[in-house]
Amino acid sequence: MPGDSAQVSGPSPASMVSPVPAPSAVPVATRWLIAGIVICALIWGTTWYAITLQLGPVAPTVSIVWRFGLAALALFGFCLATRRPLRLNRVQHLAALGQGAFVFAISYGFVYASEERVPSAVVAVIFAGLAFINLVLFRVIAGQKASRLAWGGAALGLLGVAVLSGSEILGSDMTEAAGLGVGMAALAVLSSAFGNYFAWRGQVAGSAVMPATAWAMAYGTAMLAVFGLTQGVEWRIEPTFSYIGSLIYLSLFGSVVAFVIYFTIARSRGYALASYISALTPPIAMLVSVLFEGASFGLTALFGLALVLAGQVLLIRAPKVS
Repeated sequence: MPGDSAQVSGPSPASMVSPVPAPSAVPVATRWLIAGIVICALIWGTTWYAITLQLGPVAPTVSIVWRFGLAALALFGFCLATRRPLRLNRVQHLAALGQGAFVFAISYGFVYASEERVPSAVVAVIFAGLAFINLVLFRVIAGQKASRLAWGGAALGLLGVAVLSGSEILGSDMTEAAGLGVGMAALAVLSSAFGNYFAWRGQVAGSAVMPATAWAMAYGTAMLAVFGLTQGVEWRIEPTFSYIGSLIYLSLFGSVVAFVIYFTIARSRGYALASYISALTPPIAMLVSVLFEGASFGLTALFGLALVLAGQVLLIRAPKVS
């Protein structure tokens, strides 16, 4: 019979096999995060040496005013060109004022003064402890609770900084002036941590990254300009390629690009992770010192570098601070 010859159709054995799931790709957000960290680390890792090119006939205060004044103008101009609102309310302006005072005025005032007394790589090494200080500061002042991974990553980075410090600071000529330079660098780190707190206050108040950073740079520049006027510094620019070139690099890349990326990362993943970029800059600063300052580093420094990188992995894997 025709019906007897008909076969019942059904799923083939091959179709019953569950497809093997494709390996999960790295999320786009994580890729952008890693790219931002790498860009900031590369830029700031080279700015430590670029700052030394600013030291000389021009007073450090004047060089910082030129740097952040130009950076603020560039950011204001970019915001206007892209029609980003620049207006801040009273609370947002106060936060930008605090951010400008501690990050761009006090901190960098100590950084430039420190680099007059100790090698640039030493200052970079000391600055690498910023992530741990941020965790402590935000826990005490803001009540933010970080995960164990975040604390472990920051602590591991701090240990790496200590190892790097052992090979850098103890290996340098620790004269009285050098000791003062180390102390100034430590004060710069502490000031930056407080500046990050005010940046977070601006975020809570609803200010956008670019206008808030532009206003903070403008406030910091104004404060330093007033300080320079009270000290009777000479307002000049050294007409050399090294000075003008380093000034442009520090203003546009070391200030505008790097700080916008930094504060963007800080808002999305927390200030501890963002500030850990400071722990990644010493290896780059050390390499620059090897190339341009004739420095040399041993196995101890490489071990410290490995600890720093391991801490960065933990911080990237850690959830956002709550």
